[in-house]
Amino acid sequence: MGDILFLGHRVPYPPDRGDKIRGFHILKFLAARKRVHLIAFADDARDMKPADGLAEVTGNPSIIWRAKSRATAAVQALLSRKPVSLTAFDDASLRAAVDAALSTNAIDTIYVFSSQMAQYLPANPRQQVIMDFVDMDSAKFADYAKQSRGPMAWMMGREARLLQRYESNVAGVADASLFVSEAEARLFRDKTGAERVHAVENGIDTDFFDPAAAFAPIDTTGRLIVFTGQMDYRPNIEAVTWFAEAILPQVQQRHPNARFVIVGRAPTDAVQALARRPGVVVTGEVADVRGWLAAASVVVAPLKLARGVQNKVLEAMAMARPVVASIPAAEGIDHADTIRVGGTGEDIAAQIVAILDDPDGAAQMGRDARAQVQARYSWEARLAPLDAILGLAVAAPRQCVEA
Repeated sequence: MGDILFLGHRVPYPPDRGDKIRGFHILKFLAARKRVHLIAFADDARDMKPADGLAEVTGNPSIIWRAKSRATAAVQALLSRKPVSLTAFDDASLRAAVDAALSTNAIDTIYVFSSQMAQYLPANPRQQVIMDFVDMDSAKFADYAKQSRGPMAWMMGREARLLQRYESNVAGVADASLFVSEAEARLFRDKTGAERVHAVENGIDTDFFDPAAAFAPIDTTGRLIVFTGQMDYRPNIEAVTWFAEAILPQVQQRHPNARFVIVGRAPTDAVQALARRPGVVVTGEVADVRGWLAAASVVVAPLKLARGVQNKVLEAMAMARPVVASIPAAEGIDHADTIRVGGTGEDIAAQIVAILDDPDGAAQMGRDARAQVQARYSWEARLAPLDAILGLAVAAPRQCVEA
């Protein structure tokens, strides 16, 4: 029985954002079964030094600094007729690390985390290839194209077309292609005709995200409406901007002391500017998001564009908080009506007002949400299908990866 090579577009530790959370728990799952070699990019200086938390899942990780600018990646993409998503992650040092790992270790499985890393697969892999797309990125760029105008719309449309072709080619190489929800897997099958496509959902650590756990409380006043996320990520920026400008004022008509708190690292200038609006707070990076979730009267996920399962929603549910989400943010989550979903800004505002009007009902809603997460979304249960997937035989001839 050989080892596993795990290729990640970002070091999966600490598990403090969506992709890192999924990546770390999958890495941990794999390490309990085989020896795992990790090769991953870092885009945060703090991730360059292997953390103690990685020691339990991989012995000597290779971490490569990714410093290529978006402008450079865009120029390279135009010249090479490749998606920017690939040129942004094209790096000679990482390629050399992959070649060295494959030549010096008995690796029989390559686990590729995110489509950007599939370019590092051997031309004709002898190893089993598990491709964890997580989401269908080409569909995300197609949505961006619809929302954009002029040159940006053209660029987003180009990215969507080229990336979908690439994703389809990669799926032809892989023994299994994974997505974070059945809805996302079905979309991929429909768009590409790919086979061997599976849904492996995200889970949640309900011992860590527990209102009874030990964490520093937040000393605050007023009714807090909390949003959590990486705040340089376009869908999150659009969500909080929409909420602050169009939804919060409707809530404040009924509850003037309601405050909207945006919790997350790397807020852009546009996000920080929202703090100038009445009742809006931008925290930036926090050491522990649980205190803010516990202090929330309502947690919101008003994303207009969302793919797969939203960790921010699962975390809030696990913390027994009432959640109001947009339709895209709730898709893929089996919430059994334990959260509220709104299709428009008016709907979302009305749901929030109803929760703030009924504290006892809100508390029960939170308890029901936590119970649903405990029953449905433990990491052990969500990742259990990987045991069978790792044993899949090749069901059809594999192609070569092409951009």
